Amino acid sequence: MTASLRLRAAVVSIVLLAVFLGAWHIATRSTGTAANMSPEYAKLMGMTATQGKSAMPGPLDIGAKLWEHLRRPFYDNGPNDKGLGIQLAYSLGRVMLGYLIAVAIAIPLGFLIGMSPLMSKALDPFIQILKPISPLAWMPLALYTIKDSSLSAIFVIFICSVWPMLINTAFGVASVRKEWINVARTLEVGNIRRAFTVILPAAAPTILTGMRISIGIAWLVIVAAEMLVGGTGIGYFVWNEWNNLSITNVIIAILLIGVVGMVLDQMLARVSRLVTFPE
Repeated sequence: MTASLRLRAAVVSIVLLAVFLGAWHIATRSTGTAANMSPEYAKLMGMTATQGKSAMPGPLDIGAKLWEHLRRPFYDNGPNDKGLGIQLAYSLGRVMLGYLIAVAIAIPLGFLIGMSPLMSKALDPFIQILKPISPLAWMPLALYTIKDSSLSAIFVIFICSVWPMLINTAFGVASVRKEWINVARTLEVGNIRRAFTVILPAAAPTILTGMRISIGIAWLVIVAAEMLVGGTGIGYFVWNEWNNLSITNVIIAILLIGVVGMVLDQMLARVSRLVTFPE
């Protein structure tokens, strides 16, 4: 039954993709006749004006340009001309560093909040005030204090990643069945050992859910952060190509952002399934 459902879902997805690509191709193909104008003026105006070609590139244009990028993903011709592999590596490096710092702080603090009603009540006002603040609102302050654009982007990733993990960890720890904790106390299991052998396995699915939400938010925010700070990264690539009026490269970058985000999400989803057990 499950295999049949997956097969049917795959067929439907392929059909939808084919319909979308076909409609995209039809909408962007040349519809007009070539205009009669001087070669110099035609070169200046481009095919949009001379041949009635749509300003939006079609799927074949995107595919051809994407193949060029895939053939040379790590070229480096200067500050504003680097391969997509290099740009993605910069973005992933910033995301991973900020995300891991958030993991190192949010999970222990979430354990403390989940296990201590006193700390939960004491820290809740601070969490509720800081959590709704847009991560990008911290960027000017980070740039002013840190005085390094790359470190400021990492700080913004940390800020946006910490809250889902913190809240989910605290909720997961606080929701562990009291019977299990009481059995551990009866067996005189110490607090540290109880946290690692009873509470952590029980709360792991909820913690992983928070981590999965955080990595998605971090990948969203890094694009906007790199547009602001410039220099390197997939966000800067999108903005730079927009300034160059290269819509083809912008669309390619958007597709790659989506693919990388999906891969990151599925990696944590797989880990989450590994630690989820039926009660």
